[in-house]
Amino acid sequence: MSIVVHELTSPHIPVIQQHFRALDQEDRRLRFGIPLKDEQIDAYVANIRYGEDAVFGVYSDDLTLIGVAHLASRADPAELGLSVLPQARGKGIGSVLFQRAVMRARNLGITNLFMHCLAQNDAVLHIARKAGMKVVSHGSEADAWLQLPPATVASHGRELAESQHAVLDWALKAAMVGPRALLTAGVR
Repeated sequence: MSIVVHELTSPHIPVIQQHFRALDQEDRRLRFGIPLKDEQIDAYVANIRYGEDAVFGVYSDDLTLIGVAHLASRADPAELGLSVLPQARGKGIGSVLFQRAVMRARNLGITNLFMHCLAQNDAVLHIARKAGMKVVSHGSEADAWLQLPPATVASHGRELAESQHAVLDWALKAAMVGPRALLTAGVR
């Protein structure tokens, strides 16, 4: 499975809200620190500073948003939050989203990346450690830090290429969703 990361902007607010609403109470607690209610999720997503922050997502073949990374990049250090729906876990989606957010942070001139999570969020801490983040646990919470190398011509070029790949990925998936819907409805 090829994991393609898409940049999400304010027109994507409904699908981002749908993604977070699909998380159960425990997953919401692990992602946000508390089990947010639907209205709180909607407010969180609506208040993201699109254009200043970066939001990235991974879509399944049926165009369900299965993974989201939110890079709050208006300050240095930038802060990153990740979530992947249960049915899509264990496939590297979180790691790919993490790497895409790191690339954006580097290309923005951010020198440090920060992640804050609950100490029992094993999946995020695994991604953080695998990426070389320095993790410090204090009680029920953990902080992870990563110093980022400066941007290069290659990192800017790679980001542009990945953005173009996402456009093609979307077009192919969108073209397939229609025919699949007809087949499942029994129309031939």
